[in-house]
Amino acid sequence: MADDRDGGSRRPVRVWVDGCFDMAHFGHANALRQAKKMGDYLVVGIHSDEEITKHKGPPVMTEQERYKMVGAIKWVDEVVEGAPYVTTLDTMDKYNCDFCVHGDDITMTADGQDTYAEVKNCGRYKECRRTAGVSTTDMVGRMLLLTKTHHDRENEAHPPREQVEDLGTGHEARSPWTGVSQFLPTTQKIAQFSEGGTNPQPGDRIVYVSGAFDLFHVGHLDFLQRARQEGDYLIVGLHTDPVVNRYKGSNHPIMNIHERTLCVLACRYVSEVVIGAPYAVTQELMEHFNVDVVVHGRTPYPADQDGQDPYRVPKDLGKFKSIDSGNDMTTSKIIKRIISNRLNYEARNKAKEEKEIRAFENLQKQIASGECFLE
Repeated sequence: MADDRDGGSRRPVRVWVDGCFDMAHFGHANALRQAKKMGDYLVVGIHSDEEITKHKGPPVMTEQERYKMVGAIKWVDEVVEGAPYVTTLDTMDKYNCDFCVHGDDITMTADGQDTYAEVKNCGRYKECRRTAGVSTTDMVGRMLLLTKTHHDRENEAHPPREQVEDLGTGHEARSPWTGVSQFLPTTQKIAQFSEGGTNPQPGDRIVYVSGAFDLFHVGHLDFLQRARQEGDYLIVGLHTDPVVNRYKGSNHPIMNIHERTLCVLACRYVSEVVIGAPYAVTQELMEHFNVDVVVHGRTPYPADQDGQDPYRVPKDLGKFKSIDSGNDMTTSKIIKRIISNRLNYEARNKAKEEKEIRAFENLQKQIASGECFLE
């Protein structure tokens, strides 16, 4: 990262990032990607369920699920379980970290204090840019509303978007930092998430899997880790939004194909992603990617529109294998968690947004009075 002025003896720069990482999504992954670029070694501290519940309300995913999800993001070098909610110099020194990185929003304790105040005051704090258009609040809102507007890039969500904000925060609370906005996919973002990828090497055994991979979760993660063990190079085919909606129904997928692509690309077990893969695995696809084995989990899958088994071709070729990841988590189970705890999550998000608004207003007053200056 930095100049090697000592003939190769420069000490690696260690970066600290902490957070809840609830329903870990591509926005979290993008923050970690940016943080890793600021140094050489990325340490990520993850708060416990108890700490999160105390300061902002109950998380959707358990601490063990969150630890595993973050550990599988390809830019993360080390995970610290049960990290304190308030970031201190003692914590950073304990893990030999040079500085802390956080997004350009604010995180507050239950009593309204900036959790990064100590490291900011000591000059050991840096910021990265939030990924506009994605938040846990937004994901929760989509699940509760049962709309399909996030699939449609032409008519995306102006009236429903207001409803999403209301579900997440209440009418009177609109955070200046983390309010819902529209995610705009770009080729640059896909390229950034693809960094570090390589082509398969001669002799590599190539594994292919396909599916929706919606609300990328620990069930997907354990399946991909297990699938990767079947070979050397793992290709994930992502079905389009209309195809997923055809076999899943309701408002599925919760995340559109651009969002799902970034979530899967961030996983350290994945080598390549096929965006808009056919539902039925074809001979052409098998030959194009030189696929040695097609893998599927234990979840049932419907027939293709013509009534045929979508895995008929690899089965006929003797290149199909069914595996058990040992994890029964599904997207449907996450949605059931959200719906069964709807009032709790609405109250949590409303309180969070109201604290952020008060902090933002105080910051503006300090700037106006000359007590605070923005660099």
